[in-house]
Amino acid sequence: MSASRYQKHIKLKGFGKVAQDKLSKAKVLIIGAGGLGTPAAQYLNAVGVGTIAIMDQDLIEESNLARQTLFCPKDIGKAKTDALISWLHLQNPETKLINLKEFISPENALKTIARFDLVVDASDNFGTRYLVNDACVILDKPFIYGAIHDFEGQVSVLNHQDGPTYRCLFPESSQNQIIPNCDENGVLGVLPGLIGTYQALEAIKVIAGIGEPLVGKLLIVDTLGQSHLKIGVPCIAKNKAIDKLKTDYGQDVCATNMGYFELSPEDLLEKINARTSFQLIDVRSNAEFEQDCLEQAINIPLQEINKKTEELRPEKEFIIICQSGKRSQQAALMLKELFPTANIFNVQGGMNAVRSTKVEAGGGK
Repeated sequence: MSASRYQKHIKLKGFGKVAQDKLSKAKVLIIGAGGLGTPAAQYLNAVGVGTIAIMDQDLIEESNLARQTLFCPKDIGKAKTDALISWLHLQNPETKLINLKEFISPENALKTIARFDLVVDASDNFGTRYLVNDACVILDKPFIYGAIHDFEGQVSVLNHQDGPTYRCLFPESSQNQIIPNCDENGVLGVLPGLIGTYQALEAIKVIAGIGEPLVGKLLIVDTLGQSHLKIGVPCIAKNKAIDKLKTDYGQDVCATNMGYFELSPEDLLEKINARTSFQLIDVRSNAEFEQDCLEQAINIPLQEINKKTEELRPEKEFIIICQSGKRSQQAALMLKELFPTANIFNVQGGMNAVRSTKVEAGGGK
């Protein structure tokens, strides 16, 4: 550890060399390399956390650049973990950086999280958060929760010091799965930077054993009103008694080997140009569809899939598309359950990738 690099920490009353040594020995897993994960990684790396793993399988898109500020235009198309770890290595060559280029899933969650002292959950959907929660409860690992919606952000420290879990904060409900994420609802770029930084701060407090981490408390940040509110979160005993993971959490970002296929945007456009027989289903909102869609697509928003089965033709291939490829993963899982024998394809990268490819799609709205 470089004493000169961390001299301001070492001089800080209530922190000092003891706390800095704790940081240098800590092993932190950050799940998600997007709007929350990038600022969290930046600050944890800067302050001297000894080992940081970044877990994600997404590619960088142009729409990421307004809020994921460690990426730049030349990074578009690269794996997020590759680009982020390259930047972090330049920032602090002393850190041991681990590249986990995959989504977290029920198959890999326990063995992955077991390797680390603490998890920063920077994911963007309820399914993944429940999965992370359950794995951390089973393994008795603390994790730092962060989420954003519209102009509001939330932060809490969960499963730490006999405190509440994510299930205490948000009991599982089918309604959770249809709450819009930032692909659907939008987000102001500075908000995830703020919340991700708060997550890093809470992680530092937990690791170093300083201050009062947000255990049993939910911090709500309203950026339009510039207000901060803390509310209490009760600990519900049954939520601490989880002893095994579910086989399926319905999470859109960690679907692997679940009975559907991935389709590249180039292959989709080739199918369109060849006029092969398939049913192209766009699961974005009606407003998104009206703004920009492929001519061949029919619009069935994700939350309406189960209600509009009469519009589906399982004798044809299903090709599912959304804006970035995440909602369509969830739709593919739902359709596989409804039509087990159907051939189902998810378009990787969604409309963002289709519109950025150089292959002509034969027209669209």
